[in-house]
Amino acid sequence: MSDDSSRPSDRDQEVARAAAGATTGSGASEHGGTTASEPLLQLKNLEKHFPLTQGIVFKKTVGHVRAVDGVTLTLGRGETLGLVGESGCGKSTVAKLLVALEKPSDGQILYKGRDVARMGRRDLKQYRREVQIIFQDPYASLNPRMTVGDIVAEGWSVHADIAPKKGRLQRTQELMDRVGLNPDFVNRYPHQFSGGQRQRIGIARALALQPEVIVCDEPVSALDVSVQAQVVNLLEDLQDDFGLSYLFIAHDLSVVRHISDRVAVMYLGSVVEEGTDSDVYGSPSHPYTQALLSSVPLHEPHLRGQKDRILLQGDVPSPANPPSGCRFRTRCWKAQDICATEPPALVDRGQGHPAACHFAEARSVVPVDVE
Repeated sequence: MSDDSSRPSDRDQEVARAAAGATTGSGASEHGGTTASEPLLQLKNLEKHFPLTQGIVFKKTVGHVRAVDGVTLTLGRGETLGLVGESGCGKSTVAKLLVALEKPSDGQILYKGRDVARMGRRDLKQYRREVQIIFQDPYASLNPRMTVGDIVAEGWSVHADIAPKKGRLQRTQELMDRVGLNPDFVNRYPHQFSGGQRQRIGIARALALQPEVIVCDEPVSALDVSVQAQVVNLLEDLQDDFGLSYLFIAHDLSVVRHISDRVAVMYLGSVVEEGTDSDVYGSPSHPYTQALLSSVPLHEPHLRGQKDRILLQGDVPSPANPPSGCRFRTRCWKAQDICATEPPALVDRGQGHPAACHFAEARSVVPVDVE
């Protein structure tokens, strides 16, 4: 199987919408709506703490892993918010909280102004239909015992009103064609596809329920570079066709910059900087963001000597015992006494976008003409 190397020609918008069975992303649903100025999705001081226990029979809680600790974010309709950070900073936990795979320890997730934690079973079922996820691993996220046609159509067994049983095969084939797969492959199994093709199957599965928000949990990190570009371009095409909103989680900063309207940088469970892609990449203000950007390789040989190289000292602290005050202070070259006693607020200190640093200062790390 090698059709990853070629992208299908884009179908017109009418056919693309028919692939999902109805138009999406236009107007409010019967369960609530948003105005043009109101965010579609809001996270307010979101926290998720996992207990640390001792003992076999009588378990005793001796501490907590603060995976997510006070995250505040907003996502507008038709917008892409990029979320970046080191492994273990809590990005994937945020994704699981958003799709209700985990329950928050504190804080709120507001969808169209409604608190997800207070939704009843019926409303929560509707919320899970409208907020879908694309998983990181295209190998582990698909059931090897099911055909790809059954995988894509599985959600319709729960939300039967979306696709009548009589027309599901045709609807499944239309979805597969929309994501660049041969519609005749509906009876094949996941092991018969390459990694990029499996991820396209995961995208088709997410589209099947006509969502408004898709959480992309590092959807291209396990793929080859050439296939990454194809999948990112596919996601952008689908966003234009269906008016989707993305929370795009990734390690690759260049990919995040390419697809995102705004970028949020996480460190040890908290957001340390947020702004437009030009703000965060062109004039990063938090020392951690500057260090992240300095690690990005430059592909243009004539620009490689123009990048500031920032090497951080020490290891990332444990989320079970984070440092007092600013969590980045143990690795920061700007740290002073106030950093150990007072957690910095995520506010704009004159750089044009918010950064959680007492001594935030805009600094050009990567040449501005690098994309």
